Amino acid sequence: MAETNPGQNAALAENLSHFDATGASRMVDVGEKQITQRRAKATGRVRMAPETLTRVLNKGFAKGDVLEVARLAGIQAAKRTWELIPLCHLLPLDGVRIEFTPSLPDTLEIAAEVRCTGKTGVEMEALLAVSVAALTIYDMAKAIDRVMFIDQVRLEEKSGGRSGDFKRI
Repeated sequence: MAETNPGQNAALAENLSHFDATGASRMVDVGEKQITQRRAKATGRVRMAPETLTRVLNKGFAKGDVLEVARLAGIQAAKRTWELIPLCHLLPLDGVRIEFTPSLPDTLEIAAEVRCTGKTGVEMEALLAVSVAALTIYDMAKAIDRVMFIDQVRLEEKSGGRSGDFKRI
């Protein structure tokens, strides 16, 4: 393990809000932050065989409607982000919306938008919603298509808070 000196730790703490001046992990104190409207949108995709995508879209699985199960899993994941990502805050979410868009012949696009009125952003909630929705699709369809893969999970935009707005170009 590489050793660091106090100057390096201080520089790390300046750039990464989840570390203090000694390099120790910390949960960011949002007590003094203003309550604002927060919104984040994340996307990702699941690539699969064209036959698998057709079957997903036509609700052709004995396990049930793959997309509705994935939507519920994504919403649940957003609500429980604080339990899975160690330094995330518990947030009272105002809304979570998950959409699926087929991109024929072999791709299912996933978009999650999360909103809250609070002191910290909801980027992690949106990213986790997309990730868990994608994993649920994989889980439900893996018996017929083990070469599926998940990619391009990323933050597309966010608004609210001191750091301002972000939109991927």
